[in-house]
Amino acid sequence: MPNKTPNAKLLWMQFEDVLAPRLGLTVKERAVYSYLLRHSLVVGKVRLQFAVMALARTLRLSIGATRYAVRRLDELGALRVLERNKTGHLVEMRLPEKIRAIGAGKNGATLITGATGERPASTIESTDFLKTWELRKAIHDREGGPCFYCLRRTPANVRCLDHVVPRVRFGRNSYRNLVSCCLECNTRKGDRAAPDFLRTLYRQGRLTSAELDARLRSLKDVAAGKLRPRLKVENGNWKIEIRN
Repeated sequence: MPNKTPNAKLLWMQFEDVLAPRLGLTVKERAVYSYLLRHSLVVGKVRLQFAVMALARTLRLSIGATRYAVRRLDELGALRVLERNKTGHLVEMRLPEKIRAIGAGKNGATLITGATGERPASTIESTDFLKTWELRKAIHDREGGPCFYCLRRTPANVRCLDHVVPRVRFGRNSYRNLVSCCLECNTRKGDRAAPDFLRTLYRQGRLTSAELDARLRSLKDVAAGKLRPRLKVENGNWKIEIRN
């Protein structure tokens, strides 16, 4: 059964007038989403496969900026990355009306809400986890003490937060991109890709084969948003959630 083609005019109005401004999309993110939108949902296809390099060339953007825009759109729920390999990305596009709506919270605060009108945990997606001590501590608490990379337990004063995707490669301060690690691993990893650094630790005998596999799975879980820090909203601010 073919996918139903939505009303293109209405779809574009929703994107331009509602989705883009309310999600705070940058010019580059808007360009990437609109290109993918008109080659998928506009022509009746939900899923689309593309190569980041070709997309960047078409839109006249850098490869890094294009890759970052795709990652950001995935985090916001504007699309969902189903598969990523050497040949490119396979994504499932979302209709603007199915992504998020904006509701008014207490004291006029703006909240991002889901299609049901309830405030979901995904409001956490736009949070900068380097912004406050409590947010940084939430990432450390999520890991439970051991270094995310080498698994050594270290005192709190020699722990730091590491960007899985380095800042020089457009890595964000998102809970999906920050892990708690020891100062040594933070320094030695530098701007290297996290999987490559983990394999280096394995070759050096600092991780077993089973530990390496577990760390690589955890990396995927972090990026997919499966390892959420324990937080709650109190008086409009994020607070660490204490659980017994």
